[in-house]
Amino acid sequence: MLLDPSTTSLIVIGLIFFLLIVGTHIGVALGLAGILGMYLTIGPDAAWAQLAMVPFATTNSFMLAVIPLFILMGSFATQANLTTDLYRAAYTWLGRLPGGLAIATTLASAAFGAASGSTIVNAAVFTRMALPEMTRLGYNKELSAGCIAASGTLAALIPPSILMVVYAIITEQSIGKIMLAGLIPGILTAFVFMAGIYVRVKLNPSLAPTPKEVFTLQEKIASLKGVWGIAVLFVVVIGGIYVGFFTPTFAGAIGAFGALVIVIMKRRMTKTAAVEIFKDAGINSTTIFIIIIGGMLFARFLTYTGIVAEVTNYLIALQLSPTTYLLCFILVFLVLGMFIEAIAIMVMTMPVMYPVLIGVGYDPIWLGIISVKLAEISLCTPPVGLNVYVVRSASPVPLTLENVFAGVTPFIVMDFLVLALLVYFPEIVTFVPNMMS
Repeated sequence: MLLDPSTTSLIVIGLIFFLLIVGTHIGVALGLAGILGMYLTIGPDAAWAQLAMVPFATTNSFMLAVIPLFILMGSFATQANLTTDLYRAAYTWLGRLPGGLAIATTLASAAFGAASGSTIVNAAVFTRMALPEMTRLGYNKELSAGCIAASGTLAALIPPSILMVVYAIITEQSIGKIMLAGLIPGILTAFVFMAGIYVRVKLNPSLAPTPKEVFTLQEKIASLKGVWGIAVLFVVVIGGIYVGFFTPTFAGAIGAFGALVIVIMKRRMTKTAAVEIFKDAGINSTTIFIIIIGGMLFARFLTYTGIVAEVTNYLIALQLSPTTYLLCFILVFLVLGMFIEAIAIMVMTMPVMYPVLIGVGYDPIWLGIISVKLAEISLCTPPVGLNVYVVRSASPVPLTLENVFAGVTPFIVMDFLVLALLVYFPEIVTFVPNMMS
């Protein structure tokens, strides 16, 4: 006996919450819930058919190949020690400013985000590298940790970004356009962070003592030779997409190969390092694919039972203002972001909210950047701010979760300021991709 979609929806939602409470991986939870939902509403044959077809159909996608390629590029860039070169150059130029070391960390993290595409990698790398130095110079521990956790999220917004790829695949939008759309918002966020640090330290100099080390102009110029690797990768990958030389997937392959060449040129590629790099890339890619597959199974349940159409029609029939729909979406995303990983939120919310928001007139590329921005904020919000936990776990100096959450709170406020700017001035997002058209 088949159940009606409303009853099944309650059962499925209850199952998801139960599985998450007992510690089940979010991808597995979504997949099991989707299969059960289809089993109860459209029958066992359809459910097993989807289980057999969706994993292969999802992973047998040329566009999805960009995810492991970008992960490889970031791993090679880390192995090439590009982060150290970036950090040293930023510190040489900015270290004497109020809060200069934190500003340098933000700038270097933003630049490295153009190669890594991973917020976790950014946060972990700069925690190990910058936190001990800021602690040694007497920087406030909360400012230091909060700066690193927040700056790590810039990798989600500055292309290439794995979150952007996931959004583009779910919504069937251009990966190239969504990546280019994140360029100005990412840079804007980095500058807002740096300005916020400057103002805070200017008002309260005890947060960050000015280091005594002084660099000559010659030393500053010499430090720039270490940033050529990131510059080349960024120009080749993003520039190639912009001018149409190659697709995002080809760009990922070229970026990964370019990063590998840089590692070899710096003589930092060993057999052990190569094994670890490919192993980590495989594990990270598989984790992401499991979430996407589970989300796709859940989305099939929502679509085949007509729930998406019913919810979409109901919400549009309410005839609320576009701003109200957007505020509801922001609220849902932020609440889920307190408990669930960002990619999972994408695959859970987009099947329902995307048609509603597009139906009331919002641009799909702009909406993608807003979604990524919300995901960026959710990486720092309690109780499950992933970047906060990464900083705490990777910290080589004594640090508590309370320290990191307290330190990241001013940056969350800055993030909301940027979000408001993107909402009120959508041209910030659409300007670059519209030039690509």
